[in-house]
Amino acid sequence: MKIIDGFQSAKPILSRQAPTEFYPVSPKIRQRLKEMFGTDDPEQAVRQIINEVRSRGDAALFDYTAKIDGVELTSLEVGKEQITSAYQEVDAELVSALKLAAERIRSFHLTQKDAIWRVITRQGSGQLIRPLERIGVYVPGGTACYPSTVLMTAIPPRVAGVNEVILVTPPRLGGTVPPPTLVAADIAEVDRIFCVGGAQAIAALAFGTESIPRVDKICGPGNIFVILAKKLVYGLADIDGLQGPSEVLIIADKTANPEYCAADLLAQAEHDPLASAILITTSRRLADEVNQEIEQQLKGLPRQAIATESLENRGMIVVVASVDEAIELANLYAPEHLCLMVDRAASYIDKVSNAGCIFVGENSTVVLGDYVAGPSHVLPTGGTARFGSPLNITDFIKFINLVTIDETSLKQLGRAASTIARAEGFDAHVRAVEKRLKKD
Repeated sequence: MKIIDGFQSAKPILSRQAPTEFYPVSPKIRQRLKEMFGTDDPEQAVRQIINEVRSRGDAALFDYTAKIDGVELTSLEVGKEQITSAYQEVDAELVSALKLAAERIRSFHLTQKDAIWRVITRQGSGQLIRPLERIGVYVPGGTACYPSTVLMTAIPPRVAGVNEVILVTPPRLGGTVPPPTLVAADIAEVDRIFCVGGAQAIAALAFGTESIPRVDKICGPGNIFVILAKKLVYGLADIDGLQGPSEVLIIADKTANPEYCAADLLAQAEHDPLASAILITTSRRLADEVNQEIEQQLKGLPRQAIATESLENRGMIVVVASVDEAIELANLYAPEHLCLMVDRAASYIDKVSNAGCIFVGENSTVVLGDYVAGPSHVLPTGGTARFGSPLNITDFIKFINLVTIDETSLKQLGRAASTIARAEGFDAHVRAVEKRLKKD
């Protein structure tokens, strides 16, 4: 990876002052869009899909699944017998690992619920907490399967008390859902599973069709078409965020293990050619050793081409004078994953203000956070950790304000309310209060 020397040189690069372009569209994809939709603009194509699903419902879902995915479906919903038989196709060790992960995810979010679930009442005013009625979970699929994403997105709403969890995921060429995805959905207590993906799945969740019920919120990662669809249906349903390519920023000093640093950088880089893997270190020697380690560890890696492209185009090593300078750069960058591989790592936690998740110490690899640590791995990307939060139970509840005014409070507050209303020119507001004040 390229090495950048000094805080001042790195600052403009890591400040993210321009909007993040989630997924650049290749000429090949643009050509395919032109052939299918008469436009090479992904957003225009997604708008067409959304409008078709809105007007034609299930018929549009069947058509787009055949047109885009090359799969002729006879049914959208996955039957209970398919879920049951999926257990026979999944290695027992994987089932056990998924159950362990689910237990830890559930436990973490139950603890969060205990910490925040408080009904507030004060001076006639209050706040109620109500879970959302129905949410939709999007899980990427098609050529791969992500059972971890099922657990990380479906369990938090369950803990929050959501009544119904709907899962949508693209079909494989045979028109089926990968067994590990089905097993994870069963472990996470998903209510219904639909074999449909892409922008059309997001539209179905937002509007509802003959088969797929309308949801209150849509969550889960996806490709550019899923991201655009989530963006365009916001308002019809809430969304969890616009998650882009994965990213990690490691802060390391001379005490860090270069093998661990290289391994964690590669673990992110192998996700996607657009993933970002960044190391900020106070040691030039470590920088050189990590580069050497990356070369060694890349050899024989099945996703070597993807990782190499990611590191060449979006990876970097920055050498700074102090850990404090490194943290300042990290706060500017606001990474999805921030690793502290420095001496006395825990002492620096309070200085971090912008990150999706902080991994403290050399044993805390991001991979454990991806699968089994407990907090959801659905995190803010693209610098949105400046204002966004990881997926958690507060994403699946809403607060309702409560106002109860007795006679004493009416006399104390009424005159002030009518005075403000009169100043704003709302005479009917004034009368609504004064009629009550005069009733005695």
